[in-house]
Amino acid sequence: MTLLSVENLRVTFATETGPVQAVRGVSFSLGRERLGIVGESGSGKTMTGRAVLRLIRPPGRIEADRMVFDGTDLMAADEATMRALRGRRIAMVMQDPKYSLNPVMKVGDQLTEGLRQRDRLGYAGATRKAIAALEAVQIRDPERVLQAYPHELSGGMGQRVMIAMMLIPEPDLLIADEPTSALDVTVQAEVLSILDALVRDRGMGLIFISHDLRLVARFCDRVLVMYKGRVVEELAAADLMAARHPYTRGLLNCLPRIGGPRGPLPGLDRTGEWAHD
Repeated sequence: MTLLSVENLRVTFATETGPVQAVRGVSFSLGRERLGIVGESGSGKTMTGRAVLRLIRPPGRIEADRMVFDGTDLMAADEATMRALRGRRIAMVMQDPKYSLNPVMKVGDQLTEGLRQRDRLGYAGATRKAIAALEAVQIRDPERVLQAYPHELSGGMGQRVMIAMMLIPEPDLLIADEPTSALDVTVQAEVLSILDALVRDRGMGLIFISHDLRLVARFCDRVLVMYKGRVVEELAAADLMAARHPYTRGLLNCLPRIGGPRGPLPGLDRTGEWAHD
């Protein structure tokens, strides 16, 4: 079953020197699976995720031939419809919790706000659900964290709070933008296990945006490789390390290897026709 269908998605920003296309003709479909999007910084990964949620504001402009989520035309939906979808049915874990968490609100207030306003839960019920979500992302002292302000948390703990916040409403689609970048490997494994269980047991769709090609190859089902706003290659995650496209091969060659040569890592060769498209 197709949960999300995107055809010819474009994201354009008006600048003083003319329009700049951050996403150029991206097309993909997503079922109840784990779809990885990889590419270097500036390749359009995050903009693609934000465009699905219609979070691009002027001077940015979103265009698509088709963008449908579970029967809802996202391009034709009004803002009230999008607000009803965001969080409850489509959630996004942003890359940096410093810019996503409200600095003047306690963590507990931020975690329970949606439960109290949207789901009409009382204070006690919302707090219990927030504590359970924090425990699920391996926060050992959730009661203390609920009373903390974001600046009192480490980067890794802030990232886990963001993941917990997005998982509380049990969305049908989760867009995770570098969700484990600030976590140590042990907690990273726990968070990936949680995401995997949601896809496997609840049938959630997951768009997993990352720079970590090895992680994506191990965790995801399919992979989109993006360069300069375009998808240059789509393949099964199990085949990522054997990719053929010159750009994907260049990314793989830049990965350090234990026991490999100690010289400088190679750079990307951008002399091919694909690099100037």
